[in-house]
Amino acid sequence: MLTWTTLKLTDLYKIMSIYNIRILSVLLLLVFGLVAGCDSEPVAEKSLPLIRINDQDISKVEFLAAFEKNLQKDQSLSGIEREELQRSFLVQLIDRELIHGEARRLDITLTEADVETALQSYRQDYPDNSFETMLQERGLTMQFWREELKESLIMEKLLEQAIYSKVLVADDEVAAYFKANRDQFDRPAQVRARQIVVSDEAEGQEVLGLLRQGQPFADVAAQYSLSPDALQGGDLGFFGRGEMPLEFDEIVFDLPVNRLSDLVKSEYGYHIFLVEKKRKATRLGKKAATAEILTILEGRKKEEVYLGWLQDMRARAVIAVDWAQLEDNDRNK
Repeated sequence: MLTWTTLKLTDLYKIMSIYNIRILSVLLLLVFGLVAGCDSEPVAEKSLPLIRINDQDISKVEFLAAFEKNLQKDQSLSGIEREELQRSFLVQLIDRELIHGEARRLDITLTEADVETALQSYRQDYPDNSFETMLQERGLTMQFWREELKESLIMEKLLEQAIYSKVLVADDEVAAYFKANRDQFDRPAQVRARQIVVSDEAEGQEVLGLLRQGQPFADVAAQYSLSPDALQGGDLGFFGRGEMPLEFDEIVFDLPVNRLSDLVKSEYGYHIFLVEKKRKATRLGKKAATAEILTILEGRKKEEVYLGWLQDMRARAVIAVDWAQLEDNDRNK
């Protein structure tokens, strides 16, 4: 006979760290096939669900399979660490299923074009064939990744429509934040620079010769640079002193705009820099700081509204957990 309770689950909600939609999106990529079930599990396990969320049952076999795939390879855990991680994962899983059910109820859908656009955006962060390599290392197929990405995007769309679209920040809130956090908008001197990184000095001199002949820096960076920013033409964006390695600061802040540096040696290889813009140290006024303040305040409000919405769904849902099954599993480790 099962002894089910929601008391411990409520306690867990109180101690769980707050996470927003981006973390939920990552979670969707970690929960493997729970809705579809596990055909290979024993019949006895199917008759004894570990978790019941409204009309959705999740067995211990399904839960543990998802939990183990969430762990890093060869990750070593003590019994207490494993138990704590399992309980944290269980709470996240329940919230995920509540949100997923709400998305189904509201018939939130995506087009294949939406999914393909998002997939290509992910792939841009993985040069050459490293995206496929990443999937292989995690034991995933492209089709599985695509389906999980689709679920994640549906969740984001649901929260945007149901919650975040209602968040508004008033002008007086922006003014109050600016007044209370005036020093936050002091800006140090910054430069915007590009770089090319090569492995040896001889190649560096060859590349420097191409640049001095007038070849576009971005094109040469894309062709020769070993740095990940080569895909963006070597663009490092704006940065202040202390944000980059010391060797960078010693060159770029004294380098005139649109002037090539000589070869600069660092632990990463040989660099060539081009400074494109410079910004003097300044203190932003309220008008210039408004966009940044809006981002901060909207983020806070979205989190507050999201947590209230999620708590309401938890209160309305029928949630039961057979804690004895997890405790038995922990004792057997």
